[in-house]
Amino acid sequence: MHSKPKPNRSRHGRWVLLSVVLVVLVWKFWPERRNYVNFPPSAPGPWVAFGDSLTEGFGASEGRSYPALLATRLGVSILNRGVSGETTGDALRRVETITTLTPRVVLLCFGGNDSLQQKPAEETFHNLATLIDTLHQQGSFVVLLGVHSASLRDKYAAPFARLAREKRVLHLPNLLQGVMFRPVYMSDALHPNDAGYEKIAERLESVLRPLLPRL
Repeated sequence: MHSKPKPNRSRHGRWVLLSVVLVVLVWKFWPERRNYVNFPPSAPGPWVAFGDSLTEGFGASEGRSYPALLATRLGVSILNRGVSGETTGDALRRVETITTLTPRVVLLCFGGNDSLQQKPAEETFHNLATLIDTLHQQGSFVVLLGVHSASLRDKYAAPFARLAREKRVLHLPNLLQGVMFRPVYMSDALHPNDAGYEKIAERLESVLRPLLPRL
């Protein structure tokens, strides 16, 4: 009499584990399942890049800022509203010039000058939260672009990620990731050159293109 083969519990366990991992990865990386505020946006206006010198395109040739390059890559029009030297406090003082545009999408990039001027981090992130709330009230979809603090260890990474979770916005950590400290991509110690802004636009395209049909 032949005995019945024993089930391969080890193989079954591996399949269960693999299935769980796949489910987690799909949930984590499939943007369509993210619970973003104003996704899709209700505001009817243009895309707007709202920020400081990194948005303005300091260090780049004419027409080579990241908003201009990203607009070409995505096939959308993006208004550049970057002003060099601005802090989050300055942004609050001119946010009304942005909301009057009723922007559909806002690429929000502030904080670098706060850190350079040694503004308290609590003030910086309170201001960013207020900016996001103001833009959300207009029906805008907000993309929060993180920046590295002016220190060897990035003291902004965790607060940016936490703010993005709390406000349910799309977050791109450390805008200069892969660009900063690489002379081939930098025009000076703080600002990219044409090649650096191209890298930024490429990285932004990778996270925004999957969402584009609903933006």
